[in-house]
This record gives sequence, structure tokens and C-alpha cells, in this order.
Amino acid sequence: MSRISQINSKTDNQLRIIVLGYMVRGPLGGLAWHHLQYVIGLAQLGHDVYFLEDSDDYPSCYDPSRGITDHNPTYGIEFACRTFERVGLGDRWAYYDAHSDQWLGPAKNKIREICATADLVLNVSGVNPLRPWLMEIPNRVLIDTDPAFTQIRHLTNPTALELAKKHTTFLSFGENIGLSGCKIPQDGLPWQATRQPIFLNAWPVTPASKKAKFTTVMQWDSYSTKEFKGISYGMKSQSFTPYLEIPLKTEATFELALGSASAPRDLLLTNGWHLQNPLEVTLDCWTYQHYLQQSKGEFSVAKQGYVISNSGWFSERSACYLASGRPVLVEDTGFSQWLETGSGVIAFTSPEEALAGIEEVNQNYEFHSRAAREIAETYFDSNQILNKLLG
Repeated sequence: MSRISQINSKTDNQLRIIVLGYMVRGPLGGLAWHHLQYVIGLAQLGHDVYFLEDSDDYPSCYDPSRGITDHNPTYGIEFACRTFERVGLGDRWAYYDAHSDQWLGPAKNKIREICATADLVLNVSGVNPLRPWLMEIPNRVLIDTDPAFTQIRHLTNPTALELAKKHTTFLSFGENIGLSGCKIPQDGLPWQATRQPIFLNAWPVTPASKKAKFTTVMQWDSYSTKEFKGISYGMKSQSFTPYLEIPLKTEATFELALGSASAPRDLLLTNGWHLQNPLEVTLDCWTYQHYLQQSKGEFSVAKQGYVISNSGWFSERSACYLASGRPVLVEDTGFSQWLETGSGVIAFTSPEEALAGIEEVNQNYEFHSRAAREIAETYFDSNQILNKLLG
């Protein structure tokens, strides 16, 4: 059965697709790649694709050069211009500024016609409201990239649930959702599994060095811990403590491009972690990409809420490491139920397993590097994922 109702009834296989994302308001390399790969991947498949973004009705524009979030989209507009030009999609985006009731960006003058004739809208991460011009589109897909937390928000915030119900199809990065053993709270929506598409041509395998650092790009606290029915769903800060002394127990070197004012930087430094300024790493898509590719591999914990819910979530960032031929050692959220592990991807649930995985990668680095790319090609190829999404 097709996930998107009646979408393939057209005689022309080309679809007009709108990707709703978070780039002008979140002008950072990692966030941009997360949404950009949907646009590039769909364009590569031959579809007529546009990226749209909405300011929403509150101050939402982050400007890293000023270190503030307000109504002003200037920094983000310039970021989006440079990004889309570089990938050959310079005329394929627009931004709606609700505060001034105007459209910005190269597609601004034809946006109403685009929406009126679109077949499908993908609301990636659900970070855009569905304005009346989007409600005209027959297939409206909500892609949940924050499983457990999304469902808790729907169960505790009736307004959020009503906004979600404006969509017609519901996909989640919580790949275990609906399966036995998955403890994602049930919000009543008919969720189906999906995962991050990686446009592999944009992520070539680059030469690797055994002497490089294990790295990751992370927020210590993305937002506050969520409580639901007596269960606490925490952030990476709650997951990190058992692994704090990992650098002291191995000869490998570890670096965190670490955000969040709440992060205990002095404690991390004392325990052997190297720290990098995340704003330098995520200045644009290509500084971010270079950071991943100059790494030995990734070492990362997951949000505690992903782990305790056995969500099956797998990071889009980790998938980019894999595509670059970089092995990943990452805390298991239940993804080992659907993703082959042990080669290229080392899943751990304890410090002992993490240390064993580090030793394994160090001893057989070339093998795990090759396996990493093979995993990316098998599980995250945008052609496969997006074709499946379209049904």
C-alpha cells in the first residue's frame, strides 16, 4: 500500500513536492544538511521540488553572529542563499516572514502557484505551521525526527496535537514505533517508520587517519527533560555520566563540538575530553562536513529519552559519518533491531561495551571504514528512502 494516497495516479511521474524545513531560522551546518538532503535527493529523482520555511508567529530566527534569537531573518536568508546556490538549487526556496507578512527568497513571486499545484508537502521535524496555502495540498506528511518527545508533546499539549492532525500521513525516525518492546508513548496517530535520507554523492569517502580523533557534534541539553506518567525522558546530559571517564581508559582521543551553556566543560576537560567551538564547526554545511570527514569516526551517546523508550532512532549526523567512510560508536536506542551492527556501526549500552568497541575499531580500522560506507549505501541511500516514502 502506498504511504502517500493517490500520489502516483498522475501520468507524469514527476511530482511537485514542497519540503518544509528549518534553515533560515537555524542557520547551522548540521541542521541545514538534515533538511537539505531531502531537497537534493528529491531533485535527483527528477521531482519538481521546493524548500519553504515559515517564521512561525514567535521570535524564532537564530543569528550565531550576534548570539541571539529574534524576528530578524537577515543572517539566515544569506545563509540559505549561499547554501542553495552551492548545491545548484539557488532558485528553489522561499521564506515566509509572518511578522511582516511577506515572502522572501528567489521563489517568493510564484509561491502561491507552487502551493496551488503541489502534490505533496513534507514537514520535516514538524517545525513549520501549515498555513492555508499549504492546506490546499492533498498529501501533507509529518516527519517526526524526535521520537518519544514528539508524542509526549502531543499528549500534553492539545494545540500541538491539533496542528499535527492537519497532516495526512505520519512518519517517524523512531523505527521501532508500533513494535513489541518499543515504549514510545502512544498519541493516537498512525505512525510509520522512516529514516534520514543521505544523498551519497554529496558525501564522498575521504582518506582516513588512524591517528585522528573520535568526534561528535552535540547539545548537552537541547531542551528540558520531559516527564510523562512518572517516567523521565532526558537529554544527552542524562546519558553521558557513565561514559565520562572513557578518555582516561583508552589511548584514543575524543573531541566534542559541544553546545549548551549548561555543559560542564571543566569537568569534561578534566576527564580527558577535547572541546571544540560548535559555531566554528557548524558555520556552514561544508565546515560541518569537513569536521566529520577529518575525524577518525564518531563516538556519541543518545538522548536518554530515545534510549529508555527503545525508539530505534538513529542520528542523521551518524549517517553522514558513515557515508564518509567513518565508523560510528553510538549508544543503542534500539536501532540494533533493524540496523546491522558490529561492522561500521558499533552499538553500546555500557562503558564496557563502548571500550570494547573502541578497541575493535582501533585494531581493524580499514575494515570498519569500508563497512561504514557499505552501511550508508544499504540503509541510508536517499534514492531508496525517498522512493519508499513516496510509495
